[in-house]
Amino acid sequence: MTDTQIFEPDGRAIPFVDEGDGPVKLVLIQEHGLAADVLGVVGHYLAEEAGFHVLRVGHRGGAGDVSFDERVEDAIAVIDHVGIEDTWIGGHGFGGTVARALAAAHADRVNGLLLLGVEEADIPVAPAIPVLIVQGTDDAITPPANGERLQATAPERASIKSIAGDHLFPMTDPIETAVIIEEYLDWD
Repeated sequence: MTDTQIFEPDGRAIPFVDEGDGPVKLVLIQEHGLAADVLGVVGHYLAEEAGFHVLRVGHRGGAGDVSFDERVEDAIAVIDHVGIEDTWIGGHGFGGTVARALAAAHADRVNGLLLLGVEEADIPVAPAIPVLIVQGTDDAITPPANGERLQATAPERASIKSIAGDHLFPMTDPIETAVIIEEYLDWD
């Protein structure tokens, strides 16, 4: 797997992993508060096996001192640093909430939204973009009902897929998670 790099704009230390160079670009934002890189195997599979360009963005230290808007700014700063102009944007749990806010604020740069376990948040889905929601069937942290409610706000462009498992399904079933993403994003 590719090593984690640190981008330090204005003294902020934002961890990220950039791998693959395919035509499909996908930015994944990590769930916060987890010790492991839950999206590592998913991202690596999509880069190596599916041929995607995958950028995984973590969260800088001092989580209690970083506002939600600053997390969105961190993600866009890393995207700009890597040189990605337009991309699919997504994340796991809280990372997906950051991705939703980023898509709403920068809709001109977002091709679509990928949410792995939807948090209950008052952030509308950006207009006119497709949305893939992947939910763990036994997820008590981001329950399937959250994804269903979000899908109901944009039924003509939001799809839901389910994976047996809890909130850590991207880590416990990374290949199944990656294949769902690959099949959805590689349709053209």
